[in-house]
Amino acid sequence: MPPAPADVLGSKPLDGGWGWMVVIGAHISIGFAYSTPKALSIFFKDIQEDLQAGYSEIAWISSIMLAAMYAGGPVSSMLVNRFGSRPIVIMGGLMCGVSMVTASFGSSIAYLYFCIGVIGGCGLAFNLNASLTIISKYFLARRPLANGLAMAGSPVFLCFLAPLNQYLLGTYGWRGSLLILGGLMLNCCVAGALMRPVCKTLACAPQQNVDRPNKCKTKIKGSCVKNTKKFVDLSFFRDRGFVIYLIGNVMFIFGAYAPIVFLSTYAVSQGVEKYSAAYLLSIMGFVDMFVRPGTGLVANSKWIRPRIQYFFSFAMVFNGTCHLLCPLMRSYTLLVVYAVFFGVGFGMVFALIFECLMDLMGNQRFPSAVGLVTIVECFPMLLGPPAAGLLVDIFGDYKYLFLMCGSVITTGGLFLFVMNIYNYHMLEKEKRAKDRERNQTNIENQEQMSISAAEMEQPEAEETEMSAAQQGPESAETK
Repeated sequence: MPPAPADVLGSKPLDGGWGWMVVIGAHISIGFAYSTPKALSIFFKDIQEDLQAGYSEIAWISSIMLAAMYAGGPVSSMLVNRFGSRPIVIMGGLMCGVSMVTASFGSSIAYLYFCIGVIGGCGLAFNLNASLTIISKYFLARRPLANGLAMAGSPVFLCFLAPLNQYLLGTYGWRGSLLILGGLMLNCCVAGALMRPVCKTLACAPQQNVDRPNKCKTKIKGSCVKNTKKFVDLSFFRDRGFVIYLIGNVMFIFGAYAPIVFLSTYAVSQGVEKYSAAYLLSIMGFVDMFVRPGTGLVANSKWIRPRIQYFFSFAMVFNGTCHLLCPLMRSYTLLVVYAVFFGVGFGMVFALIFECLMDLMGNQRFPSAVGLVTIVECFPMLLGPPAAGLLVDIFGDYKYLFLMCGSVITTGGLFLFVMNIYNYHMLEKEKRAKDRERNQTNIENQEQMSISAAEMEQPEAEETEMSAAQQGPESAETK
């Protein structure tokens, strides 16, 4: 598909300049947003023993945090449309820092659900949506590359947070580690400060009189109010392409995070030392770090850009196949191989997941669309890891966890591939039908114009004949 139109006020994005500083800020905020729920799994074994919780109970911490992050999408989109990305990211950073500091004093699993899950998840929602929205306003032609670089924050931060958390856990315990992690997450406030409002530099034309700035501000304010009222636009469900994307995405989200949450504990159950098990997440993050921008470059090419939805389907099938093969990996060497391929598949999917939505919806509808997508995805996000943990509690074996996640993700990828073929076929068919209808209308209009012209010419001919007839007798009398 061709690139979506420019922003809502009609100005073409710069595709560079200060936009690269915005990408750095988004890299930091998105990095914390996606890596924190994964890196927290390092503490789960100690929290489980300290608070006497089961596998499914401990998995609810990451699930609630991720679900709150996704469910807060519409609220975040509304606030971004009203106040801009900068204050929302700063507020999200403060909430994340406070959530980790207060969680370090927790004495029950329910208290951690509220502090880490609800408060921290809402803070991550503000960071994520605001960062994605401002990138779509600063970039158009280079948008896949910008999205890939920003989304690379997740593997970069995971690569360093996993061994750092393991070190902090061994030195200060899980409580002291959460306290330090809360201080680190305050850096999201610095990232938010880099997100200069795009309206002030792109939307207003050069001022020719004193009243022009007020008119521009009034136009921007009216646009924000309009977008605020429509931050959950249910008309998206009448868009066939959006519904196909949403179904496939929900299937991926259900199985995406449980393998990450339980990867280190699965490695320990196979006899791997704790630090080596933590490094599996770092290996995955390291590979993911290079795959995301690389995928952005590939997706930006003239061969892949028009077929980006199919590329997304392939990435999902590749990711699901890795999980299906994981139960066969029982040695540390094979687990490292699994982590490498897992990083490749995971990186490809998350480098494309929002770019595909932008491709379908365009810049103008993307903020509302991403808010609706995230609130729908919070349900599989909430249920996926606990369902996987319940399988471990029931069967006492991790292989059923990976088989379930792999089968769901692979099915979702195949669904997207088949349904995108159908969708593009129907779009082409509808386009041909509209062209035929337009041509038929033009032919009918031309025929109608011809008939009207003929009807207008007939009275003129009759008048000419009558004039000639009258002139005949007059000539005879004259002679």
